[in-house]
Amino acid sequence: MAASLRQQQASLRAPAGRAGVAPVPAAARLSLGAPRRCVAAAAAAVDALDLEGTIIVKPQQSVRKEKARSKRYKAVRAKVPPRTTELEPAEAVRLMKATASTKFAESVELHARLGLDPKYSDQQLRATVSLPAGTGKALRVAVLTQGPNLEVAKESGADVFGGDDLVDKINGGFMDFDKLIATPDMMPKVAKLGRVLGPRGLMPNPKAGTVTTDVAGTVKDFKGGKVEYRLDKTGNLHVLFGRADFKEEELMANLKAVQESVDANKPPGAKGQFWKTLSVCTTMGPSLRVSVQQLQAIKAKAE
Repeated sequence: MAASLRQQQASLRAPAGRAGVAPVPAAARLSLGAPRRCVAAAAAAVDALDLEGTIIVKPQQSVRKEKARSKRYKAVRAKVPPRTTELEPAEAVRLMKATASTKFAESVELHARLGLDPKYSDQQLRATVSLPAGTGKALRVAVLTQGPNLEVAKESGADVFGGDDLVDKINGGFMDFDKLIATPDMMPKVAKLGRVLGPRGLMPNPKAGTVTTDVAGTVKDFKGGKVEYRLDKTGNLHVLFGRADFKEEELMANLKAVQESVDANKPPGAKGQFWKTLSVCTTMGPSLRVSVQQLQAIKAKAE
């Protein structure tokens, strides 16, 4: 049946008077045009329906579902401006502190979307920043070194320190520390710990300031509020810069320090708009967008 239909269609396209082609009967031409008339009639029937206010969703169309939120979050969200509204830095910090409604002291976080593509080597961002008011958290620091630096690490306040013995402990599963510092002479021995430390983000790295000859200064910096930040795979930056029970002036100082550090470490391959969005929030609170231009101008006003 399909073959005969193709023959009839070919005969309709054939020029008049062509040799060897028989004329198509009128009934056959009428049957070929029937599907088109059916489609047109169906379209007209749909147009005639009153579909105002009706949403038609195709079966294959994916519908984005709204994320489930608690009553506490919804109540707090209703008290602050929409997340697309840019606020002055001081106003954003004030509202952010007001959204901290849990029974514990929430951490304060910065989330930024930068105009960088980390798949290119000249657009990667990884650095450290010393927060003037600290992070509000007690950091457990371990030091891998040998010789006289062992006594220096002990005097500077390192929680864990050692040489080959500490390497063996870590390789055996010891992870009772938040930051690992190593001297350059220990890096060949640290290399075999890559499978253990790498997935946890604890591998010493010169860019992160955790490979150094100044053991005492590095330990004191990290104990005093030095934090490491790096760009994730999607070009976003996430930095913890304090706690909700800090004073507004302390949070502003920490926020300003992070902004200045990111600008100072801008990759050479960055093109176009560098800061796309900058938001702050508490651990359990809604995000508040901050005006980057006004934050950058705070230094100029101070001068």
